[in-house]
Amino acid sequence: MPVYVDKARNTFGRMTLCHLMADTAEELHSMADKIGMKRRWFQNRRVPHYDICLKQKALAIRAGVIEIDRKQTVELIRKHGWIVKKTRSRPESE
Repeated sequence: MPVYVDKARNTFGRMTLCHLMADTAEELHSMADKIGMKRRWFQNRRVPHYDICLKQKALAIRAGVIEIDRKQTVELIRKHGWIVKKTRSRPESE
């Protein structure tokens, strides 16, 4: 199964970051190891991922990671059920 990197460009201080994700934790950690990420940087809240800088993104793509757009990122998240879409509750009519 593949590993993915999104096209996000989130700033954190002077860095520009995006997200490294995969279908399985094993694949994600394996790729993170290949591009020099430390395991303690793994984020397992809601969506399991690593925040990676653009230099690491380039390394990841050269190593075979698939770049995905925002729509594909949402599809991946939904496929794995990482975030459940909240439904709006309607007030009951009197």
